[in-house]
Amino acid sequence: MPPTRFLGSLSTPRVDISIDTGNLFFNHALEGFLKIGSVAATRSIAEDSFKAINGGKLSKHCLERSLKKMCKEGAYWGSVAGVYVGMEYGVGRIRGTWDWKNAMIGGALTGALVSAATNNNKDQIVSDALTGGAVATASVLLNYLT
Repeated sequence: MPPTRFLGSLSTPRVDISIDTGNLFFNHALEGFLKIGSVAATRSIAEDSFKAINGGKLSKHCLERSLKKMCKEGAYWGSVAGVYVGMEYGVGRIRGTWDWKNAMIGGALTGALVSAATNNNKDQIVSDALTGGAVATASVLLNYLT
């Protein structure tokens, strides 16, 4: 029998999705929605499975609740990611350059928009905008380190 080899590398998992809507802005937003939405749904179902296994309870009601939570979490976080990716792409197109400032502005706009949609407190909207900008900027800057 011929010798066999395993060639590969261990790195972070990467999923590439290619969807062509005919508009680059929508392509980026939809890609962000699908990627992060699927991660959020997977996280939700893994968390609920762990709770069901540890609690020793698995019923039809538990499964229905898990499915509803999975869909809700996937849709919410997918929407937030789609808005962020779209904002970042739009800011890049407007500015004509692609750097960390796009992430900062896109994160701040997304934080403010999501907060305004879920809150009425103006101080919280400003705080969420600052947090969104800071987290997005930190994420991009950390990617430069690796």
